[in-house]
Amino acid sequence: MEGSDPFDGDEDAALRYAIALSLQDAEQDKPIELSSDDDSDDLDKAPITTPAMGGLAALDRKKMEEERLARQGKRKAPDSEQDTQGDRQRLKTGPLPTIERLGMTSKANPTLANPNSQGLPFPRGVVKKTWAYGYPRTGDDIKIEEVLQKNELELAVISSFQWDEEWMLSKIDIKKTKIVCIAFASSKQQQDEMTENVPKGSAIRFCFPPMLPYGNMHSKLQILKYPKYLRLVVPSGNLVSYDWGETGVMENIVFIIDLPRIEDPKAREENQLTMFGDDLLYFLEAQGLQEGLVNSLKNYDFSETSRYSFVHSIGKTHTGDSWKRTGYCGLGRAVTALGLGTQEDVEIDLVTSSLGSVNKDLVAAIYYAAKGDDGMKEYGERTTKTGKGKAEKPSASTIWAGYRDRLRLYFPSQDTVAKSRGGTQSAGTICAQSKWWDAATFPRELVHDCKSVRDGLLMHNKIMLVRLRQAGKGPPAWGYVGSANLSESAWGRLTRDRQTGKPKLTCRNWECGVIIPTADGGQTATGKGDSSVGMSVFLGSIPIPMVVPGETYGQTGSKRPWLFLEN
Repeated sequence: MEGSDPFDGDEDAALRYAIALSLQDAEQDKPIELSSDDDSDDLDKAPITTPAMGGLAALDRKKMEEERLARQGKRKAPDSEQDTQGDRQRLKTGPLPTIERLGMTSKANPTLANPNSQGLPFPRGVVKKTWAYGYPRTGDDIKIEEVLQKNELELAVISSFQWDEEWMLSKIDIKKTKIVCIAFASSKQQQDEMTENVPKGSAIRFCFPPMLPYGNMHSKLQILKYPKYLRLVVPSGNLVSYDWGETGVMENIVFIIDLPRIEDPKAREENQLTMFGDDLLYFLEAQGLQEGLVNSLKNYDFSETSRYSFVHSIGKTHTGDSWKRTGYCGLGRAVTALGLGTQEDVEIDLVTSSLGSVNKDLVAAIYYAAKGDDGMKEYGERTTKTGKGKAEKPSASTIWAGYRDRLRLYFPSQDTVAKSRGGTQSAGTICAQSKWWDAATFPRELVHDCKSVRDGLLMHNKIMLVRLRQAGKGPPAWGYVGSANLSESAWGRLTRDRQTGKPKLTCRNWECGVIIPTADGGQTATGKGDSSVGMSVFLGSIPIPMVVPGETYGQTGSKRPWLFLEN
């Protein structure tokens, strides 16, 4: 592809192409076929029992599972390689992550029952790495079966950028579980085709979010209903086997929290959502999920989500005041609302599985948002013109020097991918292009090689870890986990509306994630005779999946990132 870019700088189109390259098995490349024609969908209604019939509902489950295991067996690492996994050194992850910030209690519904007394698996929220085949379990990982709990699952509202229908339906019992899939369709015709392919009477339905011409439905949100509680799942992985570790070559990260159902009718009526709940419903309504289903979320106690924030990108152009609520502007708003904003310098370690046409404007916007800015600081630096009687505008180099040494981007090198367990054939969903990387505007000096602490695994993670440079000077450290890579498509771009002269934000993708403050409620020094804050501050809250700080790439020397089009 030398000398030309078939995607004309569109990282979304490039990502779609990369996905196609990665799906080598035709049986794993079938789009999920669902329907969304029930206007009375409600979380509290019993699931429909689907009779045996043609199409998805009539899959030969035994044969499907045998074929899936056969495919999986071909991709597993040799036994000799598995035997060595227990001897490899790994970062100690501290106590099992059960996050609860000191000094932050649940205030939304103080009279509701203590979730601990209701036997919920994750009543206060947890962040876990996905399990990976061939690696020992350490307590900070989770399997897809443990997330879905198919024997108890009544309803699943699921989202994904990629779908493996056979694999997914081996994890969910469609005879007793109602499924609503939030998915992408390129046209009304494709929506109709997908709907028509669903057997009549099936418990499987579709929701098609509105899309911009060059956007992606990249969110991976799962809303899982059980008899006594609701589970919210925000992963970085898609609904495909390799993203959940079954081929032993890729890892992801996931946030999970279980919310108890409010049994008392009066308490349900008086239930007040947290900011997390409000933003979740705002996101689902924007996606076009049925009103009855969205409103039924209010039957659950969101109190324990008050220590977190649900952040999102809604795929459209936002004007008025709506731009403040989504994209990187919404990220800054959420940081401030949680009391995490600061004027002090912060350190950011950011893991991404896709590097688009990143530039200093985007990096600045994310850095400022991590300190609680609503987007206007970077916008002002980019758009303000100096003139007679106005103060001298800081130069771009001065601004860049203010944070370039405080932000590290983690992305795997060509060498790291080649030496991974799955090799280059397993890295089709890890995306960068030489045209973007070699551009004069690309901040190569920020990029570090991304190697897993589980030696040989590649990462599909999207993680941001934010901490102060000095202990005791401000708010707790915090992390973001979710679906958003480091790209303008994912986080948006704030520009001036020509008609109104006011800011507007354009996000091409649908994304979602969660902000998780650290468990200790403060900043912990390294303990090495100085007051600097180390990565250990995240232990017990967010498992650190990568080797830190990682080897730097430098400018454009011999070390190169994984460039999927050149392999």
